[in-house]
Amino acid sequence: GPPPAEAAALVVSAGTVLVTGATGVLGQLVARHLATRHGARGLLLVSRSGPDAPGAADLVAELAGLGVVAQVVAADVTDRDALAVLLDEVTADRPLVGVVHAAGVLDDGVLPALTPARVDAVLAPKVDAAWHLHELTEKLDLAAFVLFSSASGLFGGPGQANHAAANAFLDALAQHRRSRGLTVTSMAWGPWANPDLPGGRPGHVDERRMSRGGFRPLDADEGMELFTEGLRHADPVVVPVALDLGVLGRLGPALPRLLHGLVRPASAAAPAAGRAA
Repeated sequence: GPPPAEAAALVVSAGTVLVTGATGVLGQLVARHLATRHGARGLLLVSRSGPDAPGAADLVAELAGLGVVAQVVAADVTDRDALAVLLDEVTADRPLVGVVHAAGVLDDGVLPALTPARVDAVLAPKVDAAWHLHELTEKLDLAAFVLFSSASGLFGGPGQANHAAANAFLDALAQHRRSRGLTVTSMAWGPWANPDLPGGRPGHVDERRMSRGGFRPLDADEGMELFTEGLRHADPVVVPVALDLGVLGRLGPALPRLLHGLVRPASAAAPAAGRAA
């Protein structure tokens, strides 16, 4: 098919970028990457722990060394009023030019065990916060509005019904914003290599399970390259994943239907199957 339409390169040096989930491992990666790759000079870094989060002070100092004015704030992103106050305090000389919504909570469990409280715990920081950010910024001319979604919303995942539903909402919100002519990119990420354990031992059980399913976990550098690449595409939803096509080709009936157009099943290549390759 034709190459995907490309968006303009992201330039955010003229204002402030708000990052949610900013003191988590992925949020910190994004903050550094916005500074070094996209010219960010003002960052509003929001998380539940804020300045008390491990590494927060070091992150601010590191960003200052890169010429970035970074402010770390403790706030509940599910609280619309709290977000509104934060946005009102963004200074006019460095106005809000971008949002990266990377906040999220995992609480996996088999479906009968997912109580309403466990569903709310996962939906609220993704869904409620995303909708508040959408409503509170829709009158602004943002250069970027990035939602950290997950491939679980597209492909599903064992024990992740709540997580899948939350991310499917983010992808739908991206379509809604695009239909209204608003800037948006929802990134339905594949698995990350130990995102909560920097320097931790690779190969924990979820990584092994995902690898067996043909999804190779992303490392930090690869993920941030895909972040920039995703912003180059004009589509409202992109899927930054690393696929092992050889493994996928051997999955047979377990191959996700969405990938049938990308992968030739191993049996199709075998002469004994009696089908043209």
